[in-house]
Amino acid sequence: MKVSIIGGGGLVGSCAGFALQAGKIVREINLVDVNQDLCEGQALDLLHGASILSDQKITATGTEGVKDADVVVITAGLRRKPDESRLDLINRNVTLFRGILADIKKHGYRKDLIVFVVSNPVDVLTYLAIKELGLPPAQVIGLGTVLDTTRLRSMLAQRLDVPPTQVQVTILGEHGDSMVPIWSNAQIAGLPLDKFPGVNTQLVAEVEKKTRGSGAEVIKKKGGAGFAVGVSIADVVHAIALDQRRILPVSSLQTGAYGLRDVAISVPTVVGRAGVLGTIEIDLWPKEKIALQKSGQVLRETIEKVL
Repeated sequence: MKVSIIGGGGLVGSCAGFALQAGKIVREINLVDVNQDLCEGQALDLLHGASILSDQKITATGTEGVKDADVVVITAGLRRKPDESRLDLINRNVTLFRGILADIKKHGYRKDLIVFVVSNPVDVLTYLAIKELGLPPAQVIGLGTVLDTTRLRSMLAQRLDVPPTQVQVTILGEHGDSMVPIWSNAQIAGLPLDKFPGVNTQLVAEVEKKTRGSGAEVIKKKGGAGFAVGVSIADVVHAIALDQRRILPVSSLQTGAYGLRDVAISVPTVVGRAGVLGTIEIDLWPKEKIALQKSGQVLRETIEKVL
């Protein structure tokens, strides 16, 4: 499988490239960036470690490199400022994103291409890609709340001193201020979270608050997220490459799940080689369902204002 990363010279794109290289699953990693020297430098750095990691082809090209890609990951975009919400980015990023979509269409693409949007505000830009590329909606997905979910799980694990891989809790909704942690179904190693030693409402509230502010905290302290978003991207790409049919909180066009329609937002989504294979509705606490619907409304109102 060939994966092209548009924005591959930047922090997010290069971290995704390295995560894919370390994953040893995809056959070719193609980096695309407006800064050709930076793009070539990142590709060369990856190539230098190839003999230790994996027998993959590493390339750096212009947008023409996406024409035979199986998956195109779009990470290019202007960065969020520390005091700026992801939705505040939209007017600054829509013009740039439309140019990227136009380049993809100009060079052509495989009919079974999966377009994977990471650029923020990811839900709005995923919706824009669905509307402008002409691909079946199932073949366009966004990173959604995959990153938020791993942040929540990892920080909860740290507070409880348990293995992060044994924490099961998911965030749905917008990748942004109206995200909805689904505490009603949270577990540690299959055990109900609310029964787990050391868990109380104060701890849950503190972990949730820290998760909500994590993106801005990383931006303030190091300029932007890299490692965690890189492995999050690779996790989704691997689910596509291996047709794993995993249930992930990616952003996709909704047609009725939880009452959500005509908006790209994260709900439990089955992901495989064809992209979105379906969605799953689980019972939520009433307040969680209301919050999820409100999150969808926030995104719909934003779409109506700017697209």
